[in-house]
Amino acid sequence: MKLFLAGASGVIGRRLVPLLRAAGHTIVATTRDKAAVVRALGAEPAIVDVFDSAALERAFTATKPQIVIHQLTDLPHAPGTPSYEAGLERNARLRIEGTRNLVASAKAAGVKRLIAQSIAFVYAPCEGTRVESDPLDLAAVGARRRTVEGVAALEHATLEMPEGIVLRYGLLYGPGTWFEREKRGAPSLHVDAAAQAAVLAVTKGAHGIYNVAEDDGAVSSERAKRELGFDAGFRI
Repeated sequence: MKLFLAGASGVIGRRLVPLLRAAGHTIVATTRDKAAVVRALGAEPAIVDVFDSAALERAFTATKPQIVIHQLTDLPHAPGTPSYEAGLERNARLRIEGTRNLVASAKAAGVKRLIAQSIAFVYAPCEGTRVESDPLDLAAVGARRRTVEGVAALEHATLEMPEGIVLRYGLLYGPGTWFEREKRGAPSLHVDAAAQAAVLAVTKGAHGIYNVAEDDGAVSSERAKRELGFDAGFRI
């Protein structure tokens, strides 16, 4: 299949492109200034800014993808560093405006399936293991509130697609992340397993939300296991 990947040069994207290629897919990947990186990964670069809706629609028209994968993030600074909270604001804007533009362009191009990266650590506080139908923490304050608002907007836009699939990832660890050798907490997820879940969602799964994390008691990934074949132990 021909896939349109937004976020190929990110932490998950760099693990994802080789897996998609190995599965026999052709990938067109958005980038603003990392065309050489995208080519080296094995994807065809599309020089476009997702905040430029007209340019994004032209890219869809030119490439004619069958499926869209949204792995865009904007968090260059680690938690606890001075610039981290400013990054959260940029990331929320990307989730809100960037996702809206991706969905609009995908619809205009006749694409039905869009797979989007979300997060599984924004559920409202409650005892027990969280499942996909549990509410998000929309009563949060400060930087967390903005993050939850961004996630809610991303998920709402994605689920407007006929085959919109939301992957709620756990806290990432592994190569290329801020926590290469240790887990951040619960729910946890190795970056390779995150990439593999996106590959599985290209051909498996139904419209809706999937928790994608390890079995550490924070969230249940039973739906992803059952419908996608998700395996938290997957490693490249």
